[in-house]
Amino acid sequence: MAALGWLTPRRRSATARSVLAGEASAEAARKSRLEQEADAPAEAQEPEFPVHGDDRAAAFFDLDNTVMQGAALFHFGRGLYKRKFFETRDLARFAWQQAWFRLAGVEDPEHMQDVRDSALSIVKGHRVSELKSIGEEIYDEYMAERIWPGTRALAQAHLDAGQKVWLVTAAPVEIAQVIARRLGLTGALGTVAESVAGVYTGRLVGEPLHGPAKAEAVRALAAAEGLDLSRCAAYSDSHNDIPMLSLVGHPYAINPDAKLRRHAREMDWRLRDYRTGRKAAKVGIPAAAGVGAVAGGTAAAIALHRRRR
Repeated sequence: MAALGWLTPRRRSATARSVLAGEASAEAARKSRLEQEADAPAEAQEPEFPVHGDDRAAAFFDLDNTVMQGAALFHFGRGLYKRKFFETRDLARFAWQQAWFRLAGVEDPEHMQDVRDSALSIVKGHRVSELKSIGEEIYDEYMAERIWPGTRALAQAHLDAGQKVWLVTAAPVEIAQVIARRLGLTGALGTVAESVAGVYTGRLVGEPLHGPAKAEAVRALAAAEGLDLSRCAAYSDSHNDIPMLSLVGHPYAINPDAKLRRHAREMDWRLRDYRTGRKAAKVGIPAAAGVGAVAGGTAAAIALHRRRR
């Protein structure tokens, strides 16, 4: 009994200390939360964005690896290959260019120029209406499932706020317009291929809509639409689009390459990374599943072609 009497007060004392510890912990947690709210970054305290009813604001979205995983031209090339527009060796080149794009996480001007030259040579002599119709089919076959849901939600937020949303891409304008229409966006700015009497000549009108050209297109459209660029937003994954991002008051780096990530942090731009299967810190290193899908899809297409011969 003596031993029991010695233990009982200690149990009661420990219970009291536990209560005290719990209360202290709760108070510390509450204090910490209040301090965090007081010290929250400016982004958390900014007014709601996009601003509803602001008809002088709009949003401009890059396409490749921002709205859609991979390059639109590659997916378009897969669809044209399926329809026998070109040979297996051309598909292999497209696949290599796409794999390089995914591995590097950036657009190389020489690779992109090679892709454009290949695409122009393939469509030369075909009717614009034919390619538009095929583009609709290719979107369903290869592109729809590659739209980033996170970026799609950002675009929808602008639409819900009553603002116009434009794709701005180096991809052919016909492809860009199909994608914009399917996503319910306002429209698209893209590279224009020359056509005469509705038939592609195999040449471009001017230069590809890339880098500084995108910024000029956005500037021109904003002037024509009466937009205030300081109230507009732009979204891209590539450092090549820094000129376009720098034009607007609300620039976003989406799935950014290493150079854009560094620049965005220096400029205090917002960052969003919707890629899966990789850590945000490992920008440019794709998920094994993604690379496998590219390689597997190419191999399957080549095998199918051989069986048909």
